[in-house]
This record gives sequence, structure tokens and C-alpha cells, in this order.
Amino acid sequence: MTTQPLETPIAAAPRPPRQKSRFNGGRVGLWVFVGIACFLSLVPFYLMFVWATLPSEKIFAVPPNLWFGNAFVENLQKMMEATNNMALRQFWNSLYIATLSTVTTLFFCSLAGFAFAMYDFKGKQYLFGFILITMLIPPLVMDIPSFLVMNNFLKWIGTPRTLWVPGMANAFGIFLMRQYIVSALPKSLIEAARLDGASEFGIYTRVVLPLIRPILATLGVVTFVGSWNNFKGALIMRLSEDSTMTLPLSLRKITGGASNVNADWGATLMMVVLTVIPLLIIFLFASRQVISGLTSGAVKD
Repeated sequence: MTTQPLETPIAAAPRPPRQKSRFNGGRVGLWVFVGIACFLSLVPFYLMFVWATLPSEKIFAVPPNLWFGNAFVENLQKMMEATNNMALRQFWNSLYIATLSTVTTLFFCSLAGFAFAMYDFKGKQYLFGFILITMLIPPLVMDIPSFLVMNNFLKWIGTPRTLWVPGMANAFGIFLMRQYIVSALPKSLIEAARLDGASEFGIYTRVVLPLIRPILATLGVVTFVGSWNNFKGALIMRLSEDSTMTLPLSLRKITGGASNVNADWGATLMMVVLTVIPLLIIFLFASRQVISGLTSGAVKD
């Protein structure tokens, strides 16, 4: 009679010791700081929307009103009267100028950045260096020459073209695009597209543009916001007629200029809301791409 050996039981694997949760004061302090910063950033926007619905005499009340009022329609009518019923036209002027400025800047700067990044031609380094040198020139220095060119040679003074044509291929945009394309696009990808029979412009539209969307969004937001808030340029180029005025100039007109003597603050805040809403919409839709563009290259693979 054969006896089978008894199976030895398999010992259970020892459980790892539980780690005691430690109170991370630094992390909590960071979250508190971020929460306070977010609160302080959002409060002015909230008060702006709230006070735009209040009568003028209640806007500066003490203690301040923290909830919406019933003077929205009244302030809207006052805003239309203060702009001679041209507020929507002025909104369109700002939107038209900012959109054309953004689209043309993205096209020409990305095209130039692609050329500087992926092509070799005579004088490339000197030309790119010259573009970088122009970034050192203060913008204020160019105001008088720009006005003289627009007034004496092109005869464009008083037209929207004076605000979006000069910045179509700016040095900052070309530099930003060139640096991003160099770091994000390998030349082997461009060579592979050429071997597949793609034209040079086809490579730009089908290969380059889809891969540089984050930096396009970043430059687009910067350009749109800068063009939308361009008060000095519109003032110098004499867009002072009600039909050609942009929102920054119209807002200055409503507030009574530098003195603010006869300012209707209900109408003023309504105009401020009209001015801010497109910027908020643009940033909300492009925020993810903007963050991706700004942080690209921050983490090494």
C-alpha cells in the first residue's frame, strides 16, 4: 500500500504594512492659495455682470449689492442711446478687425515659421536674425511712421485695414511658430510626405497645420485679445466715427473721456459686459489647446 505525501499548504503572502496617512500641510496650503487666487480672479467678473443689471445710483452703494437687479433693459437702452444706436455696429467692427487680424496672422506666421524651420535657403540665418532684431524695437516708436504710411501713401486712415493689415506677419508670431515646428515636427515626416507625392503647400496644410494646433490656438488667443483691446491703434488711425468706431473707443466715449464727469455707469458696465463676453467665449473654447501649447516641451520624453 502506497502512501501519498501530504501536500504542504502554501503560505499566504504577507500583507504589506499599512502606511499611516500623513497630513501634508504643504499640499493643503497650496490648494488654499489656489482657491483664494481663483476667488479673487472671479469676483470682479461676477460683480461686473451683477452691477450691469443695477441702476446707476445703486452701483456704488455701501454695502455693495451682490445680486442681480432689474435694470438690465434700462441700462441696455441707455447704452444704445449713448452710442447713437451704433453699439452693435461697433461690436461688429471690433469682431471683424480681431477676426481678420487673427486669421491672417496665423496663416502668414505659420507659413513663415514652417519655411524657417524646414527649408534651407541662402541668407536664412541673417533674415531670421533680422526678424528677431525687430522685436527689440518698442511699439511706440512705430506709431508715427505707421500713421504717415497709412495717411500719405496708402490713404487708409479711418478704415479698419489700418489695424489688421500691418500685423499680418509679425516677428513674435514667426519666431513662436518656427520654434514650435522645429521641436514638434521631425524633418523625416516632411520627407515622407514628399515621397508620397504631396506638394509643398499640401504638406503645410495636411501635415503641418494639424500637428501645430496647440501653438496656433495660443497665438490665436494672444492675437485676438490684443486686437480686440487695441485702443491706441484705433485712436491713432482715427476710427472716431460712430460707424467705424471699435468697442474700446466707444467705451471711452460713454464714460465721458478722461474726466468721467457725465458717465452713466449702468450703460458703461453694460458696454463692458458686451466687450468682455467674446473674450471669455474664445478662452473657454481654446483653453485646452492654449495650455497644451504653453506646456509643450516642459516634460522630456
